[in-house]
Amino acid sequence: MRALRTLDRRLFARVAESRLRGAHPVLPRLSTAANHGVLWLGAAAVLAASGSRTARRAALRGVGSLALASLVANLPAKSATRRPRPLLDTVPLARRLRVQPLTSSFPSGHSASAAAFTVGVALESPALALCVAPVALGVMASRVYVGVHYPGDVLAGAAFGAGAALLTTRWWPRAAEAPAQAAPPQVHAPALPRGAGLVVVVNADSGPDGPDTAVAELRRLLPDADLVLRGPGDDLPALVEEAARRAAADGGALGVCGGDGSVNLAADAARRAGLPLAVFPGGTLNHFALDLGTASLAGTASAVEDGSAVSVDIGRAQGPDGTDLHFLNTFSIGVYPDLVRIRERHEKRIGKWPALGVALVEVLSRAEPVRVSVSGVPRSLWLLFAGSGAYDPPGFAPTRRVRLDDGILDVRIVDGSHPFARTRLVLAFLTGTLGRSPVYKEARLRALDVSDLRGVPHAAIDGEVVDAPDRLLLGKRPGGLTVYRPHPAGAGGA
Repeated sequence: MRALRTLDRRLFARVAESRLRGAHPVLPRLSTAANHGVLWLGAAAVLAASGSRTARRAALRGVGSLALASLVANLPAKSATRRPRPLLDTVPLARRLRVQPLTSSFPSGHSASAAAFTVGVALESPALALCVAPVALGVMASRVYVGVHYPGDVLAGAAFGAGAALLTTRWWPRAAEAPAQAAPPQVHAPALPRGAGLVVVVNADSGPDGPDTAVAELRRLLPDADLVLRGPGDDLPALVEEAARRAAADGGALGVCGGDGSVNLAADAARRAGLPLAVFPGGTLNHFALDLGTASLAGTASAVEDGSAVSVDIGRAQGPDGTDLHFLNTFSIGVYPDLVRIRERHEKRIGKWPALGVALVEVLSRAEPVRVSVSGVPRSLWLLFAGSGAYDPPGFAPTRRVRLDDGILDVRIVDGSHPFARTRLVLAFLTGTLGRSPVYKEARLRALDVSDLRGVPHAAIDGEVVDAPDRLLLGKRPGGLTVYRPHPAGAGGA
């Protein structure tokens, strides 16, 4: 260690004595701009304002990584080391900061933040990270140039930051590079050039931008398609049923442009009519469309014209009177619907997994567990989540599926009967040990019987709240829906 400290001081002295052409006044200004993460928050705002989903994810992960790295580097790490700052005797006066930092020199908090933001962005978009990396390297170099850190402090800070960014994948996995796999179609999916024979219901209440942009784009992509726009006061289920009837009469296909709730309605109508379904993402989150690989209107349009389709499972919640509730993504009872709603309210500002932690604390602070029977065993539950297909990762942030036709339910339960269940749950989530916590259980099943739901007024089906019957048998309809999807080479659309 003594040899490393000696080397560190020698490198610092060499930088202090050097005259780096073009470095002044750029590096001192860059160092000041990065105070309190302002530089990186500004970069995140630019990425978020670009309108690109990938850029928004990169911004959120970058900010979340920065927050974690800054917390660790500036509090426990600095408190544990208490390394004195370098002496400024050999640093030219013009380079020095107007206000000198008083905290421990090891590790460099600026370097931790710079590396965390850059690696966080790189996890979502290596191309965007190439734009950020030179600035990050400049910030790191500036801390030695202005005389407030030794080179070793900078390297340690960069390691802290990179580690923090990689750690975020434990709570929030990277976006899938390929759509979920699915089987060949069970229902014939005709090729419909220019959209002839396709009837598309456009839900005006879905998505952040309203229907006008989507309608204009659909008319450009599929000029012969029949577009049915849902207006204020229109009954969406009735519109979907009528559209399915017309599509069946024409031997065509049913389409829907909206969020996951709208897609759920259309999927049920298409299944009963024996029609293939074209899903045009028009909601805020579009979970099913993203797993399917139809993340753009153009991608779905090309699949419709080519007749390219796959067969996917449908989740099934069967009530005691024989009525079925179907779900393409998820079914849940308990606090999960509130958890998702609060997380989505916060995630644009602080990132997905920090927002999830805030939502978890907020919901559990005021919620009470529900009492139900699961496979005949009475239980007190904070939530019961069932996904149509196996989701990744474990825990409260399921984000993607590998297959859409695996025939199984992904069941996750949080047990409210354990002592200090709320506290243990929050600590397990924050420490990444949820999978080993006794309050959390998960299983991959073919079916699940949930009864004694008299104290549970509502359930959530694909994000929509519905009345919960007294008993439900959860299961799957294997290959129950044929959906248009581009060939793998064009799955993302133009």
